[in-house]
Amino acid sequence: MLSNQSKSNWCLNSFNYDFRSSSLLELALTHRSYSAENNERLEFLGDAVLDLVLSDVLFQLYPSVDEGNLSLMRASIVNERSLSALARQLGINEQIILGEGESLSGGQQRDSILANTLEAIVGAIYLDSNFEKIAAVIKTIFNDSINSIDPSLSYKDDKSTLQELLQQQQMNLPEYRLIKTTGEKHDQQFFIDCVIKDEGITTSGDGKTIKIAEQEAAREALKRLADDKGE
Repeated sequence: MLSNQSKSNWCLNSFNYDFRSSSLLELALTHRSYSAENNERLEFLGDAVLDLVLSDVLFQLYPSVDEGNLSLMRASIVNERSLSALARQLGINEQIILGEGESLSGGQQRDSILANTLEAIVGAIYLDSNFEKIAAVIKTIFNDSINSIDPSLSYKDDKSTLQELLQQQQMNLPEYRLIKTTGEKHDQQFFIDCVIKDEGITTSGDGKTIKIAEQEAAREALKRLADDKGE
């Protein structure tokens, strides 16, 4: 395990933030598989702070966009897939403190753990500083994601897009089936199949909530439909 000083140096380089409390950073990086004192409460706080800051950014940038589309824009940035990708870019996967079993099973590369840890670090920076500082950090690390948003595009979620596509083609709506649930109560992973009977297509998705898993399965179904039509 890297020393607290090494982790502080990493955070300064990756987030441009120097923790006053190195123990708070260590807690943010500690998964529940390692200790009963872990980052779950910080994750809860960081999730709320992240939503607030990015909601404010989008609200200011797009004054003519309605509430529904602002929510979809935010969801295109704040989701398990995008958060875990950003976490890897920031090197969080190399800093997470995991229990032996979780580490041996590849937990440092698991999307849900990476996304949760990023949110926990956001919560920790907020507690270690103030709202203005964490807002500046979030705007910096999410700058590329924010700039990639095109308000002229449709930001419908994948389940809605799939449903509309099937309705346009006069097909039955997809069925979402819970296949299995793994993990302990506070760190579960849900596995969902999306079944499109009219096309004979079944795709799978997983995530830390059923909603996330369904969206992942719907996304894969849209890809399959596009591939089958040669798009």
